Amino acid sequence: MIALSLAEIAGIVGGQPHDVPDSSVTITGPVVIDSREVRQGSLFAAFAGERVDGHDYAERAVEAGAAAVLAARPVGVPAIVVDDVVAALGALARAVVERLGTTVVALTGSAGKTSTKDLIAQLLEHKAATVWTPGSLNNEIGLPLTALRATAETRHLVLEMGARGVGHIHYLAGLTPPRIGLVLNVGSAHIGEFGSREAIAQAKGELVEVLPEDGVAVLNADDPLVRAMASRTKARVILFGEAPEADVRGENVRLTDDGRPAFALHTPTGCSDVTLRLYGEHHVSNALAAAAVAHELGMSVTEIAEALSGAGTLSRWRMEVTERPDGVTVVNDAYNANPESMKAALRALAAMGKARQAGGGRTWAVLGQMAELGDASLAEHDAVGRLAVRLNVSKLVAVGGKEASWLQLGAYNEGSWGEESVHVSDAQAAVDLLRSELRPGDVVLVKASRSVGLEKVAMALLETTEGEVAVR
Repeated sequence: MIALSLAEIAGIVGGQPHDVPDSSVTITGPVVIDSREVRQGSLFAAFAGERVDGHDYAERAVEAGAAAVLAARPVGVPAIVVDDVVAALGALARAVVERLGTTVVALTGSAGKTSTKDLIAQLLEHKAATVWTPGSLNNEIGLPLTALRATAETRHLVLEMGARGVGHIHYLAGLTPPRIGLVLNVGSAHIGEFGSREAIAQAKGELVEVLPEDGVAVLNADDPLVRAMASRTKARVILFGEAPEADVRGENVRLTDDGRPAFALHTPTGCSDVTLRLYGEHHVSNALAAAAVAHELGMSVTEIAEALSGAGTLSRWRMEVTERPDGVTVVNDAYNANPESMKAALRALAAMGKARQAGGGRTWAVLGQMAELGDASLAEHDAVGRLAVRLNVSKLVAVGGKEASWLQLGAYNEGSWGEESVHVSDAQAAVDLLRSELRPGDVVLVKASRSVGLEKVAMALLETTEGEVAVR
């Protein structure tokens, strides 16, 4: 974070110094919420969670080098005490971003946010110093923490914004007002909370509503609900996608033999070929969105194409492809799941398996619950099970309770009557099954909502191997 004294911070957040012998002391380290991440000169923000109260770790944080604590009550060490630590953290982030004058790029969408954010970050780093959201810390705590990592050298701040309801994105965008706002898609993620795709679109579109007149709204030309958001912004609109009228367009989209997307990237200033290191055709849309942002910020089409072709995955458990020494490939996409991302992952699995199936390799889909789908849950899980059969996935392993049984039911109703699908109770049962049946050349996809914890399956499959494992 840029250097601020405790007195300045107290003024920004409307707090009162407690046990502060010298209010001119400057915060020179990062703002953190985990006392284990404290560095010399840090500001430790203490939150009272359901299981852990950060205030109990205030003394430990100061002993580790924190200059002070941002707290809701006196903690016996130097602290700025405020009524609401979340609101104070947001106010501090807003003040820092305003002082820096950095270009803020904000993005939202139902699926692909983190992957696209990672691509944008890797592209913009070629141009200038860039700070971006780590993982998917995209809420009212994670977003300001990311913004507070910016320094005087930071030219681009790339922020992922999530929404659990109407008004959330409006609040986040108020903390770090963006000049460029990107909306990827409107899908079924969190439809149980929102009630309909139209309500999701209303919430996601808050991002373009807050853009200034000299800002840019980057919208998906291939998604009607996103494209309609053009009427909700006073900013200039740029369209990306495969539609003929898209300003940044992908043509001749195809998959390589091992399932990597390739396409011709067209921009207003030229065309260049791209072959991604990522797996699955769904990454084409993500790449085009990133290209639109990069083009707006001054990168040439050649620079964009080269950077996209070299970009990888920055966030863990998102289509992480690892080949074991025995020839089994594990695809860990277990960070989260919704109907759109689940179907995209299955298509990627099918593409990856085509070349291997000729040599006897098989495709395995180890799938679990997609959470927060409300009344649509049964139909959506059934549809995923059916798709696995239509894509000729060799074996579906449905893991968990009733939602897993719905996955298997969909596969059964689509024609999977033999041993092509199986329902197991938990992650350990899935591991036991896979360890006994996997053979060289097989490809295993592991995917479910975060709460299911299916990453344990992928990690267990990799821990059982000896020697080097090649992460692609």
